Amino acid sequence: MKLIGLLLLAALLEGTASQYTDGYFNWLARILGYSRPRQQYYYGGGDPVTPMAADCPAECTCPPILPTAMYCDTRRLKHIPSIPARMKYVYLQDNQIEAIPDGAFDNATGLVWIALHRNKISNEKMSNQVFSKLKNLERLYLGHNNLTSIPHPLPRSLRELRIAGNKISKVQTNSLEGLDNLTTLLLNDNQLEDVGSSLKDLKSLSILDLSNNHLKKVPQVLPDTVHQLYLDFNHISTIPSEYFKQFLKLQYARISNNELTDQGIPFNAFNVSSLIELDLSHNKLKTVPSVSENLENLYLHANRINEIKMDSFCGTMGIMNFSKIRVLRLDGNSIRQERLPEEIHHCLRQARIIDI
Repeated sequence: MKLIGLLLLAALLEGTASQYTDGYFNWLARILGYSRPRQQYYYGGGDPVTPMAADCPAECTCPPILPTAMYCDTRRLKHIPSIPARMKYVYLQDNQIEAIPDGAFDNATGLVWIALHRNKISNEKMSNQVFSKLKNLERLYLGHNNLTSIPHPLPRSLRELRIAGNKISKVQTNSLEGLDNLTTLLLNDNQLEDVGSSLKDLKSLSILDLSNNHLKKVPQVLPDTVHQLYLDFNHISTIPSEYFKQFLKLQYARISNNELTDQGIPFNAFNVSSLIELDLSHNKLKTVPSVSENLENLYLHANRINEIKMDSFCGTMGIMNFSKIRVLRLDGNSIRQERLPEEIHHCLRQARIIDI
């Protein structure tokens, strides 16, 4: 029993990585016929390492508990290290990587997720075919690099492409060709002036972020699958008639910080039954545009609004209808409480009206 007690004590002390403790453990183990598990062995530092981790690049971390993930982020890397074939998730963000040569991922064609955001990657130093070989790739993060165009071709398996914060001024017609599974596209914080009809064939697109670009008009044609649309911080002054009627699933639209005027918004432009949240703040509106009775959140702060009409919220039936609006922001306008229609609180009986 004493030997067993000593053995347990030695096992506890082993975590301190003392060479004397390690030798004592081995001596006791020989007496009692104990041996270390075969799946562990020691490197010079004394830390247990699984054989699977032996193929992990020295500059990265491959946790045994996550055998298909490789963490190489924030390591000041200037190149992409060799990736073991077993990897599905590779995190290379926040480094100084400038180039992606052909063959960079050839040893790990089963990759599902690649994070390369916040590096120094440019199109000139990227192989055209480097991503197309990855037939299982679902998420590709290339935001905040030095890209001037979207890499092409991309694998058809892709579901999420984040390429915000680059220097992209144009989306080529074929850049997103064949991406039938793409649900999320983040192109915000680029230099886009127009995207034309380059996004129309993205049959599964749900989230589209084009905010903080140089757009002077809304995208000409978009898939009718769009659920969230972000167009804030652009130079949009008009909305085409019936434009939002094409989006049967649109629930969130943000067009704040643009140059919209009353003249630029056709009657019933936002009267879309699927819409739940609409942000038109920081524009040049003087009146409240007509919205659907199903709308729940309406942000109109920091405009020039000095009048509110009943039919903006409750249609032509006025008091007989009830709006579902819960939050209505009108702060930073010229409207005054005494100028509200008497029936407005009945129509907006669920609403929290902020700072009139």
